[in-house]
Amino acid sequence: MATVEITREHDLGKEAARERAERLADKLAQKLGAECSWEGDDLTFKRSGADGLIRVSDNLVEVTVKLGLMFTPMAGMVKGEIEKALDKYLA
Repeated sequence: MATVEITREHDLGKEAARERAERLADKLAQKLGAECSWEGDDLTFKRSGADGLIRVSDNLVEVTVKLGLMFTPMAGMVKGEIEKALDKYLA
């Protein structure tokens, strides 16, 4: 198993960052077939072979993705895609 962890600072405020995290999660759900749900300021997502968490705070967004054995060789690509998406959605 591999774990991808990414943290991004933002100056959007918690509510705006949360809305953008929601849009990112919607994209994940469509692209990967993931199921997403909020628990407080944590957005969890799950799909076969991968699950993760997007945590939103006043000035940070933290993403943690745990990849199963089949997706472990793609950890670098997954990290790159998440970084691009965060750059786009938090801009």
